[in-house]
Amino acid sequence: MSRKCEICGKGTAFGNTVSHAKNRSRRTWFPNLLEVKTKVEGSVKTVKICTRCLKAGKVVKVV
Repeated sequence: MSRKCEICGKGTAFGNTVSHAKNRSRRTWFPNLLEVKTKVEGSVKTVKICTRCLKAGKVVKVV
């Protein structure tokens, strides 16, 4: 199960957590994804999109 936005392609980011003592450990940041029912070419489909795309109006929710 991939963690990517189907609209913009935003995915998992990797980096370091740095403590006050400058100790570094690897960590991941996951995108804020929602499964939303939307109309795609006349049919209702469930897509995974990030909340930024939803707020920008790139997808319209089906109620």
